[in-house]
Amino acid sequence: MARQNYIFTSESVSEGHPDKVCDRISDAVLDAFMAEDPQSRVACETFATTDRVVIGGEVRGPGSVIERVEEIARDCVRDIGYEQEGFHWANLKVDSYLHAQSADIARGVDAAGNKDEGAGDQGIMFGYAVDETPMLMPAPIHYAHRILKRLAEVRKNGTEGWMGPDAKSQLSLRYENGKPVAATQVVLSTQHLDETMTPEAVREKVAPHIREVLPEGWLTDETVWHVNPTGKFVIGGPDGDAGLTGRKIIVDTYGGAAPHGGGAFSGKDPTKVDRSAAYAARYLAKNVVAAGLARKCTLQLSYAIGVAEPLSIYVDTHGTGEADEEAIERAVRNIMDLTPRGIRTKLSLNRPIYQRTAAYGHFGRDPEADGGFSWERTDLVEALKAAV
Repeated sequence: MARQNYIFTSESVSEGHPDKVCDRISDAVLDAFMAEDPQSRVACETFATTDRVVIGGEVRGPGSVIERVEEIARDCVRDIGYEQEGFHWANLKVDSYLHAQSADIARGVDAAGNKDEGAGDQGIMFGYAVDETPMLMPAPIHYAHRILKRLAEVRKNGTEGWMGPDAKSQLSLRYENGKPVAATQVVLSTQHLDETMTPEAVREKVAPHIREVLPEGWLTDETVWHVNPTGKFVIGGPDGDAGLTGRKIIVDTYGGAAPHGGGAFSGKDPTKVDRSAAYAARYLAKNVVAAGLARKCTLQLSYAIGVAEPLSIYVDTHGTGEADEEAIERAVRNIMDLTPRGIRTKLSLNRPIYQRTAAYGHFGRDPEADGGFSWERTDLVEALKAAV
């Protein structure tokens, strides 16, 4: 039987974290290709360090986008807010090494004759949902994201103009009877532009915003705060620590509360099942919980490169299920086409919706009118109930 009383911790990082700067640039390049040609193939990686951004990878799409890569990168850095010595959107050097997609990979993925489009790579992907929050996300990662998103909002609107773009949060929650009830530890490191600010001064500034975000009663006199525990955080972003696309996959998903297949998301077009099938798995797991078939659901999909149909579908409801797990597996296969083409069609993934996913999590967000975060919809509830 699963433990009911425990403490669990998850972390998040802001859009100005070095790795997230790189995720943002990679997804902005992807969006530019998707905007001009929805059938583009993109595998874009970004590396950032002091005053330099290096972009590389394999693409198939309009050459006009490749010509704009430097502009795209600068626009991302400017929007994030970096205008500091050592990393300034106007002064940094951008090197692009994008080149044509491998013919061997294209052969496996492209449809031909009677062959449907295959998966862009082998791999295992996990989706997860739990009834701890309204968004059916694990509470520690959900609120760790919300803390940093709120701080980014007040930084950009000038309310807290002393803050820099780089920040990290970490939240430890105490669970009783399987539900989160209180924050035992709050960790926040945020870049500050005023070198004279002390950790105590930073805490006084950020604490009201954190209290606004967390549920009432979670912060108590027993909550331990660690704000800028190194004492000073002036040099931030890639000038302080190099960044790389795809290094925050646990932050991007479920904060360690669920398995991860290993593949990162940012910079990859939706023929890559690392990304699209992870979205589909979240979509299905969320609908299982939303349908009342379980309070918690882990769903795994597996694929082989060049093969369209998933090799396996696995469901675990962690002892919370109101239906047999094998019945849910059969229902999932019946109500959704889980080939790469089927996933892209159902979730409308061939569109420029990816840059917004690069920070504050790919999951637990509100579906948007233009199709962004379509995998967060709960429109399969009735179909699942009927199929089960």
